[in-house]
Amino acid sequence: MITRLAVSGYRSLRDLRISLGRLNVVTGANGSGKSSLYRALRLLADVAQGRVIQSLAEEGGIQSTLWAGPKTIAASVKRGEHAVEGTVSRDPVALRLGFAGADYGYAIDLGHPVPGRTMFNLDPDIKVEALWTGEWLGRSNLFAERRGPGVRVRGEAGEWRQASTALASFDSMMTHCADPKDAVELLVLRERMKDWRFYDHLRTDRDAPARRPQVGTYTPVLDGDGGNLAASLRTIHEIGDADGLASAIDDAFPGATIDIDSRQGWFELEMRQHGLLRPLRTAELSDGTLRYMLLVAALMSPRPPELMVLNEPETSLHPDLLAPLGRLISLAAERSQIIVVSHAADLVSALDGAGARCIGLEKSFGETVTDDDDPPRWEWPKR
Repeated sequence: MITRLAVSGYRSLRDLRISLGRLNVVTGANGSGKSSLYRALRLLADVAQGRVIQSLAEEGGIQSTLWAGPKTIAASVKRGEHAVEGTVSRDPVALRLGFAGADYGYAIDLGHPVPGRTMFNLDPDIKVEALWTGEWLGRSNLFAERRGPGVRVRGEAGEWRQASTALASFDSMMTHCADPKDAVELLVLRERMKDWRFYDHLRTDRDAPARRPQVGTYTPVLDGDGGNLAASLRTIHEIGDADGLASAIDDAFPGATIDIDSRQGWFELEMRQHGLLRPLRTAELSDGTLRYMLLVAALMSPRPPELMVLNEPETSLHPDLLAPLGRLISLAAERSQIIVVSHAADLVSALDGAGARCIGLEKSFGETVTDDDDPPRWEWPKR
């Protein structure tokens, strides 16, 4: 389980450090930085997928994603005595992401490429990476370290071994130096990160993939666009918690049941509701009903991930569905660590009542800050 998350220099997250529990809800007003925190988590997952540079490029390059304010904000500025003024920074440009738990911690530091070396000036260079044991980086618990093109890994006897001397600036040691024999810690963490799941684009429009019949195959993991919804729900029924699935549907839609229609291997969801003479096919469901079905499939996966992140799951849902959704998320947190990003007061209240760690975000002079007066300890690896 991740217990600490740290982001520095990314959009409005100048220097954010938060503590995490088993079930977490991130909330705040529009523009407070919730989406930036969500994207920072996705960037960390992209490191393990080998696409963090591409993801930053899709956001407009590193220059578009860097913190745009001054390095520090003086107390006199916060009191309104002086205007915000920039100063010449002597420190290198850095976008840093990291997380840690009781077992492993990882951090990555990205910066500008060397001027004149390449035309790909919007692509950041990976300057430093570090993997360690425990919740914060120290001198004695470092397992693997990358500085520029060089990567070294600590062996079982504590000796250091050079794993690479020419790693490309756009490649992570996580993807290019993990080895089942000599760098098993890197390999283990990479595979765990690759299993993280993010749901923020579960489409429910008229042309949504979930509204069309799909070839049915065993599907323990719902796709990010929800296209394999029918197969996912059938998989839960056959090899997952069939009774829990039925209860989740009844909790949100009393008296309703679902079934999967199979025609020559093509699956489609059908929903029977009290008072109707025939079941409703997926194309007939309201956006809110379909979105709830998608969330059920994601949260009741027979193959639960180590970490699941839901971005504004309340979208399109009627307020009456927020309490059942809160109960569904709370049950899922018994099998996975859950982070929910939401500004729906009823959902936040339901999760708070279930013991979630509530992380409130707000803006202060353009910077995202938390309501935590005692942020967790964190050490960034030095360049």
